[in-house]
Amino acid sequence: MNIGRDDLRSAAKKGILSEEQAESLWNFLSEEMREVPSFRMAHILYYLGGLIAIGAMTLFMTQGWELFGGWGIFAISLAYALAGLFFLAYFMKKPGLSIPAGILGAFVVALVPLAIYGLQNALGYWDGDRIYREYHVYIDWRWLSMELATLAVAVALLWRWKLPFMVMPVAVTLWYMSMDLAPFLFHNEDLTWELRRTVSLWFGLAVLFLSVFVDFRTRSRKDFAFWLYLCGLAAFWGGLSLMDSDSELGKFLYFCINIFLIAIGAILSRRAFAVFGGFGAAGYIGHLTWRVFSDSTVFPFVLSFAGFFVIWLGIRWQKKEKQITAFLRSFLSPELRNFLERND
Repeated sequence: MNIGRDDLRSAAKKGILSEEQAESLWNFLSEEMREVPSFRMAHILYYLGGLIAIGAMTLFMTQGWELFGGWGIFAISLAYALAGLFFLAYFMKKPGLSIPAGILGAFVVALVPLAIYGLQNALGYWDGDRIYREYHVYIDWRWLSMELATLAVAVALLWRWKLPFMVMPVAVTLWYMSMDLAPFLFHNEDLTWELRRTVSLWFGLAVLFLSVFVDFRTRSRKDFAFWLYLCGLAAFWGGLSLMDSDSELGKFLYFCINIFLIAIGAILSRRAFAVFGGFGAAGYIGHLTWRVFSDSTVFPFVLSFAGFFVIWLGIRWQKKEKQITAFLRSFLSPELRNFLERND
């Protein structure tokens, strides 16, 4: 729920608050919201600059850096990381600068694969077989050492500075691991797409359970679970959507799973579930339109009335939402009820 200044003024006009209380409350909320990411110019500049800097050391790394050699890459990465940690600690001592501090923490975590690559290259591990820029392009089980080191450093930094944006490189690393694990587990570089999809699906599902656990334990204004949800959904939904099925029952089951994702998103107040589920549901309806009922004159009528029926269900739900929600949550434990109420 978003509360604006006009809402507080309306409450003051109705006598719920005095004008002085409304003004004081607005000043308090404004100060508090400085620490919450929002679509304001300062925050846009923070994230834009941070993503450019992180991208420079990851996705946009050039082949020219191989000229520095392994020890040179390791030394540069270490220098960058130490500078990032220094300013992270400095910003944490200043009020209102936790967002740029978190971005610097994410920058330090994102440097770990580059540093490990430089060290391994210096020790002759890669022997010219791979270069760092391929880390973000090709699947290779040998990247796992870099990914595990990244997760270890991220856990240490999150333990020291509890800043949500530092979870972003963790989520991306977990996503990479979901792809690199398959050749490692099955000792085969040329795995079939079917096996890769299966590994991605189950790995994504595991990350989603981890996301719910993190969300349940840490839910506050600092959202530590957002990037984990996004990573888990990308791996799970991607593996699920790429699976082949010649059975219409299998495709309908896929549609049901996506509807279930939308429902989970509503329960947890997580839009990412609704976005992925919506794309999947739309894909299934597209399949019906183009393949199953391509020559039907009735199908568009049926589909349009189905849409109107869903809208009617939404109206009925809105009218009885409190009663339905209270009834459904009465079957849950007090801890889970409190968790869901915080998400409302």
